[in-house]
Amino acid sequence: MSPREAAARQQDEDRERPEFREDAERAEPVQAAVEGPEAVAPAPPQPAPPPAFVPKSPLMTLAYIGAGVLIALTQGLGQSFISTNLQQIAGPMDLTQVEATWLMAAYFFPNASLTLLLFKVRAQYGLRNFAEVAIVAYVLVCLAHFWVNSYESALVLRFFAGVAAAPMTSLGFLYILEPVPPAKKLNIGLCIALTALAVPTPVTGLISPPLMDLGGYHALYLVEMGLAMVSLGLVYLLPLVSPPRARVISSLDVVSYIFLAIALGSFAVVLTVGRLYWWMATDWLALLIIAGIVASAVFAMIELNRKNHLVDIRWLTSREILHFTGALMVFRIALSEQSSGAVNFLRNAGMLNEQMAGLYWVMAIGAVLSGIVCAAVMKPGRASAIHASALILLALGSYMDSQSTILTRPEQMYASQMLVSFASGLYLPPALAVGMSAALKRGPNYILSFLVVFLATQKIGGYLGSALYGTFVQWREQFHSFRLVSQLASTDPLVAARLNQLGSAYGKVLTDPSQQTLQGASLFARQVQQQAYALAYNDSFLLTSYLSLAALACLAIHVAWRNRERFLSHSNPMPAAA
Repeated sequence: MSPREAAARQQDEDRERPEFREDAERAEPVQAAVEGPEAVAPAPPQPAPPPAFVPKSPLMTLAYIGAGVLIALTQGLGQSFISTNLQQIAGPMDLTQVEATWLMAAYFFPNASLTLLLFKVRAQYGLRNFAEVAIVAYVLVCLAHFWVNSYESALVLRFFAGVAAAPMTSLGFLYILEPVPPAKKLNIGLCIALTALAVPTPVTGLISPPLMDLGGYHALYLVEMGLAMVSLGLVYLLPLVSPPRARVISSLDVVSYIFLAIALGSFAVVLTVGRLYWWMATDWLALLIIAGIVASAVFAMIELNRKNHLVDIRWLTSREILHFTGALMVFRIALSEQSSGAVNFLRNAGMLNEQMAGLYWVMAIGAVLSGIVCAAVMKPGRASAIHASALILLALGSYMDSQSTILTRPEQMYASQMLVSFASGLYLPPALAVGMSAALKRGPNYILSFLVVFLATQKIGGYLGSALYGTFVQWREQFHSFRLVSQLASTDPLVAARLNQLGSAYGKVLTDPSQQTLQGASLFARQVQQQAYALAYNDSFLLTSYLSLAALACLAIHVAWRNRERFLSHSNPMPAAA
């Protein structure tokens, strides 16, 4: 037998061996990939990996972080100017409070979901182009506010303001994270970014009174446009490092996003204005809810039957993500104690923004301090301890507020609101870091799925918290009003003396005794209603405290169960594979 024949016979015998067949099976995917696209299905498109980190000088680092903070402040002020000054804006525009609230609803409808699509737009068309177009669009929308001369045009413009503001949040995040080393992006970078997003609300309360005195609500738009112009210059002077572009948007992504936008936008509108029209008093609120549910179902059907997901719904419904979503949603609702609870309580007591300036300073200082502390202590494995501390502070601050009376003023709420603001800054960065790490472990495409969770809990959770707080306060106010009125009889000597005292106050302007009695009774009824509102807000503060303690108990149970599973896995290790 020749050497060539012997070699061929040896190869035939090798092919019959089991280990050779296993090696061949493992090599088939590699061979198919080498042969061409006919041999294997194309992989789903993914965003290109980020470029290598290039350290920047200390001066440039401060410049990028300052630009990010300014962009976040610009976006936050544009949103908060309307919500904080709703009463002052409604008067000059000849609007009722309900009509003015629709300006907020028009802003929230596109803003609730647009950030999700912008993530892929940024990956496909380049970060530099995305930043320039986004900031120019925002400047143009700010400029257009000066030509608004009717309620209808104001609604349309607020809708486009919500569209233009959606990329601003992403830009603020990206500029703050740009100069931060990769090892510190998920602690120091996130803490700075989330603090920058929390500061605009108290800053709005501080600067709004002097601006309204100088030029009315047009002065608010002027400051917003000025900040947008400065941000525009910074975007051109400080370019972001853009990763390689990748074609990641498909036509089905746009169709899927349309249904998601309708769903989140419908829920945002209902939660914004539903309390004012009352939930079961108007039919169109039910139609909006139905439209949101149907759009959500269509979106889910499209995503569940796709290979290249816009959002991986199966991952979102896993136990880990459901737990993460529930924790964020509960805390976001509890944090409405500050924006929808304490501030509205003081406004109901007759306080204006000028009189609450000290409280806004306390909120801003609390947010900044919490960001500094969180950046110093946040490390892997400490998320549960940080969350427990935040829940304890929130429960304590809410309980302190539940002791308020009709005579409570902003000075009496400084300590409690400092605790609440500090708790807010402590909770979000570790939660966002944990969720982002879980998404990155599964691939770049899962970042978008994680953004759905985070934005839904923060934006929809914020609307839901405000709606629940307002509804609960109205319900409890009716309860307390009925109880107080039932105990106040006109035959009671104390009640009669009080009515006579209030009626006599009008003696210098009204000579008719019957009119004096009527006005005194009206003033007495308003005072009783004010007392009922104070009791109702106390109930809401106490409810927040109980909710925080319940969340703390759930967190303790979860940590204990996780430690038990780790102990059992260490005490009973699986036998090693041969």
